[in-house]
Amino acid sequence: MKGSKSPLERSRLAGHVVSLPKSGIRDFFELVNNMDNVISLGIGEPDFVTPWTIRESAVFGIEKGHTSYTSNLGMLSLRKEVCKYLSRNYDVEYDPVRECIITVGVSEALDLVLRALVNPGDEIIYHEPCYVSYRPEIIMAHGVPVLLETDRSRDFVPDPVKLEKLISPRTKAILLNFPCNPTGAVMDMKTLSDIAKIAKTRNIAVITDEIYSELTYEGGHRSIASLPGMKERTVFLHGFSKAFAMTGFRLGYACGPFDIIDTMMKIHQYSMLCAPTLAQEAAIEALRGGRKEMLRMKDEYRRRRDLIVGLLNEAGLDCFMPKGAFYAFPSVRKTGLSSTDFARRFLESQRVAVVPGCAFGKSGEGHVRCAYAASYENIAEAMRRIKKFVDEI
Repeated sequence: MKGSKSPLERSRLAGHVVSLPKSGIRDFFELVNNMDNVISLGIGEPDFVTPWTIRESAVFGIEKGHTSYTSNLGMLSLRKEVCKYLSRNYDVEYDPVRECIITVGVSEALDLVLRALVNPGDEIIYHEPCYVSYRPEIIMAHGVPVLLETDRSRDFVPDPVKLEKLISPRTKAILLNFPCNPTGAVMDMKTLSDIAKIAKTRNIAVITDEIYSELTYEGGHRSIASLPGMKERTVFLHGFSKAFAMTGFRLGYACGPFDIIDTMMKIHQYSMLCAPTLAQEAAIEALRGGRKEMLRMKDEYRRRRDLIVGLLNEAGLDCFMPKGAFYAFPSVRKTGLSSTDFARRFLESQRVAVVPGCAFGKSGEGHVRCAYAASYENIAEAMRRIKKFVDEI
């Protein structure tokens, strides 16, 4: 029949991937790339250059000829430093030989753990608004994403009662991200303990992405992996991109029970083989000597946070005070515009880029994400423009 396709043509692409939407962040910033003189509060990347001592370690690695493959699990010297770092700062002990793997960013670590855990049809509970990759990563692992909505009434912290109602016989794991992208929310100790109790009682694994944990501004960060009975059922994901301004090094890690890490390693060795050697050299220095610079950057983020939140509220856009990461998540509902319309019109009229909240799931609608990983001066100017924009709507 004219116009019909062969079976090969009909099945050329994987349906579960074709059906995924493209990243709402990246689509929006295709518009930004075609405009001049834009102040960007959009991409979640530190505006600091990686500290020199860390960069210097990568340079020395080149000079010393350290350009070969490493172990599939990563350099043992780095894994030892990772485990020392977690023991010292997160109060959880891991065996660097059996319970740690170095990955190509935290994104690969998440992909590995999902593929290691999920059988087709298994359910993974995740909270929204959330990082854009979580739902697609679950689907690409042939899992079923189950949405746990969060909102301003609880400062975007999950409600354990609602969480427990979502659990079914198919639930395999709960995926957490605190401090949270895009909201800047942090998990209070009671909620963390309640979720841990649910995971233990219902025999569910926990995947915890703590990439922003060093950037916690009030009180100390506590990992769910450190709570009694949780290490054996938790996979801890972390990396170097945010706290150490090492986004381009593309380096992360996962720590957890040996059987899960070993299964993740099988996938990793057949796909990535190992993380970049020179990035691993740099990461060792970050963990050994990068704390002073990390704290300096954190102090500057806190100063910017106080500025942006104060000015957003002055502009009439309700914004709670984020306690972690480097994002403000103001409500734009009072303007009568959707998050996409607000972001698009604001960009076109004022040359300031923010990200529509709907890019982070339907729970993010009515908000926009403003990254304060930009200079203090640019933030002040962007907030002057946002007030002008809101006043003129």
